[in-house]
Amino acid sequence: MKALIQYISTILQGLLTLVKGMAVTGHYFFRPKLITTQQYPENRQTLIMFDRFRGEVIMPHDENNHHKCTGCGICEMNCPNGSIEIITKMIETPEGKKKKVIDKHIYHLGMCTLCNLCVKACPTGAIVMGQKFEHAVWDRTQLTKVLNQPGSELMKDVKE
Repeated sequence: MKALIQYISTILQGLLTLVKGMAVTGHYFFRPKLITTQQYPENRQTLIMFDRFRGEVIMPHDENNHHKCTGCGICEMNCPNGSIEIITKMIETPEGKKKKVIDKHIYHLGMCTLCNLCVKACPTGAIVMGQKFEHAVWDRTQLTKVLNQPGSELMKDVKE
């Protein structure tokens, strides 16, 4: 007798949870304006990502092709899996002093875990997380990017 009561209560409990789930589905069926699901890829042109979204590491440049990266290498050291490589070179200033500048700031998106540690560690704020999220490619070498643009220079107001 006890087993029969337990069996019936289990069936009733299952039906109750089914009704609760169907109530949620019915609510969205009759009030579709409350649905927050994005219709991707149909809305690709109007899709707006959240500000906190981390898509890839980028290096912003101003209109004069200047960046803030001093080539200190802190972002490279803080990257847990070696996604960032900084290649520097020494140049001679007009005053005759030697100065270290970046030659290439290489970012391997295929190895990146998007952890944001490099951005947080950067003392000059030279790199930020971008909003781009579509990175599907056939050739993995396309995921290796040089962040500094050709001919770019360090901004004048950045302390080294």
